[in-house]
Amino acid sequence: MVIDIFSDVRCPFCYIGKRKFEAALEKFPQRDKIKVNWKSFQLDPTLETRTDISTVDYFVKAKGVSREQAKQMLGGATQMAKEVGLNFNLEDSVLANSFNAHRLIQMAKTKSLGNEIEEALFKVHFEEARNIDDFDVLIETGESIGLNAEEVKEVLASNSFEYEVKQDEMDARNIGVRGVPFFVFDNRYGVSGAQSTEAFLQTLEKSWEEYTQKNNDIEIIEGDSCKPDGNCD
Repeated sequence: MVIDIFSDVRCPFCYIGKRKFEAALEKFPQRDKIKVNWKSFQLDPTLETRTDISTVDYFVKAKGVSREQAKQMLGGATQMAKEVGLNFNLEDSVLANSFNAHRLIQMAKTKSLGNEIEEALFKVHFEEARNIDDFDVLIETGESIGLNAEEVKEVLASNSFEYEVKQDEMDARNIGVRGVPFFVFDNRYGVSGAQSTEAFLQTLEKSWEEYTQKNNDIEIIEGDSCKPDGNCD
């Protein structure tokens, strides 16, 4: 059964939601039959990468709040992250456009390394406070999960995987996704936000029950038989 996860590596709740979903998956008996498909979603495609402005200052300007309020907002997300074992460094995080990071994610998916690159990029952005729009950082991150550094460099220097990123975002619009994280279970159930582990587990169980009902394959016990080609054994 496939679970699509629309996510942006700039989104703190996407990282938190990933941890809560993974905790639910660990408790799910059929977890080895679940395929997770990460899908690109940019929260702000127009965001300009700025290394000269702090995330706190950005929040003050973008949200129209005071510095104290901005720090409280970041502190709340940091506390939520801590509860699932993550150590956020939000105040020092780099204000960066995530489009190139998404192109790297799409490349990694072709190598069956989608989950690995998501985890690595989340860590780079939220815990290490590095620039996820810097090609050197992206190349290093790709190499850390087993991608070929030269291949990553070639992809980033071109327009490769731009279409795939935009196609995912179109898919999101078509099903009404307005924020991330957004989880789609077997093209049937949508779960928005970093829900509790229990909520994810309940949706897993319900989706799996319906999935098995509609894909009720007959278990075959092999024995003597004749085949359409005329061979009998």
